[in-house]
Formats: sequence, C-alpha cells, structure tokens
Amino acid sequence: MSQTYAKLEHEARLLSAEERSQLVDALLESLREGKIAEVEAAWAVEIERRVSAYERGETKLVPAEEVFAKARAIIAGS
Repeated sequence: MSQTYAKLEHEARLLSAEERSQLVDALLESLREGKIAEVEAAWAVEIERRVSAYERGETKLVPAEEVFAKARAIIAGS
C-alpha cells in the first residue's frame, strides 16, 4: 500500500458518514466514466462495421417493428 493511499484512507475515515458516502459515490462515478468511454468506443467500432457491411451489400436492414415483434414472440414462447 502506498503512502498516498494510506494517507487518503486515513483522511477519508475522518470525514462524516455523509461526506464518506459522497466520496464513495464520486469515486464509483469516476470508475464508471472510464467504462462508459470504453463501451462507447466499442460501439463506435461496431457501428462502423455494421454500416460498412450494409454499404457493401452484405447485410440488410430490418425494420424495428419486425425486430421487436420477433423478440416479443421469443419471450412469449419461453
């Protein structure tokens, strides 16, 4: 454990319960931000892949109504 970590933990324990809760929320949000950026980057790659496949004629578009109807039918059959 680094000295910085030990000092931060010690200082955090001196905070009120409400302040510790707010700190935890802020730290968790900072972790989510990294994951959100990672997911968005992955989706950008996937979107480009799908658009390229469509433009090359390798796939076709399916109306959302059809997709949702099929999903509902699958769920209803479960």
